[in-house]
Amino acid sequence: MASSLPIKAQIDLILLSLEALAQVGSAEILTLAEAMGFEAYLPDRVGLWRLRQSSPLRRGRHGRRKLDVDEARALALICSRLAQQHQQTIRTAIERWQQQTSQGRPPHLEPILGDYIDRFTSLYQERMADNSSDGSKLAQLALDLLVDLFFYSTPQGARRLWITLLERTTPAPPSLSLVEPEPVPASALELPTLFPPSDV
Repeated sequence: MASSLPIKAQIDLILLSLEALAQVGSAEILTLAEAMGFEAYLPDRVGLWRLRQSSPLRRGRHGRRKLDVDEARALALICSRLAQQHQQTIRTAIERWQQQTSQGRPPHLEPILGDYIDRFTSLYQERMADNSSDGSKLAQLALDLLVDLFFYSTPQGARRLWITLLERTTPAPPSLSLVEPEPVPASALELPTLFPPSDV
């Protein structure tokens, strides 16, 4: 993954990798958001689309331009929970990759990895502005994200993810601890802001 990306772009790539590896779609994301009490941040498919479409990597970029800290924190917690729920799939892919490496074989020859890389490449080229035709670079990005998912699927995954988001952000935001946002009723007129609004 690029060493410096806005948080909204990083989160979108994480969700893209989960979609490619474990077929995580908007319905699963929204169901989890509701279960975690974050439906005010992700009320429906349109809200989710607008948040993801705000990534500067996205084609068209018709979504919102800003993602406040509470929304970013909620999305980070949802991403780590999704990784934990699909931990077995992630671990299996990592183990097969290690086996391929030990045998001196490229990872894409292993079916689970080949399918993942193909789906990720297809989704990236369909949705991202640069529409990269360099398959090797997209394959490496997919594998980099797979390693990230492995760490995010651990018990400390949410903290690891938040630290990674901050470290890879440009310009770097103030160091903020990962304090879980308070669940907000969907009917609330305003979302609580734990920190001043920030374009992340």
